[in-house]
Amino acid sequence: MPHDIESVTKLSRIEGTSSMVNYDPCLASLISNIKKLVVEGYLFELPDTIKTITKTCEEARRNGVLVAVTASDVSCIERHYDDFWEIVGNFADVVFANSDEARALCDFASKESSVAATRYLSHFVPLVSVTDGPRGSYIGVKGEAIYIPPSPCVPIDTRGAGDAYASGILYGILRGVSDLKGMVVGQQGTRLRIQDAVNLADSFAFHLDTSSIRSDINTDHISSV
Repeated sequence: MPHDIESVTKLSRIEGTSSMVNYDPCLASLISNIKKLVVEGYLFELPDTIKTITKTCEEARRNGVLVAVTASDVSCIERHYDDFWEIVGNFADVVFANSDEARALCDFASKESSVAATRYLSHFVPLVSVTDGPRGSYIGVKGEAIYIPPSPCVPIDTRGAGDAYASGILYGILRGVSDLKGMVVGQQGTRLRIQDAVNLADSFAFHLDTSSIRSDINTDHISSV
């Protein structure tokens, strides 16, 4: 497994399939040795897990680890709105959401646009990623929303598309690239076929010195897009 992929840890079922995630010395040690932590929004549904999330994010911040939060589900956000904002407002460097989840986080009505939600969230979080189905997606930075048109494909199965999109953004931040394309909705299932993944990887031109997305934990976290 490439080192860049190993450096991202997802705070979701770390102890296996469980209804509780505890903060213990093993987790604390793990956090000090990674580059990015992803907090899965569904964890807010678990009993007392907000304490674990808070402690983990505090440890991540002390160690200069970038913290990403996935919104996960509208109803989950509505049930745990204050807890979401406790983490998003105090620790998140990146937030991933679809358009409905973004509106829920903003407490916006359904008629509000994805662009408005992206811009609003970007006032509180350095980098915001909002997907908008077949209409494409948006990246929000410092009150601005940058539109990303969808890659042409025939959707067959959208399961896993959000996770794949988030993975592409995080991989891009780790590698210093910004031109990442997605193919996961054009096939059945949540994983790319090996040849599709190889073709996709071969199509990337990595320009580490001229990337338009950069991470800087010691300053504003996301310097420019």
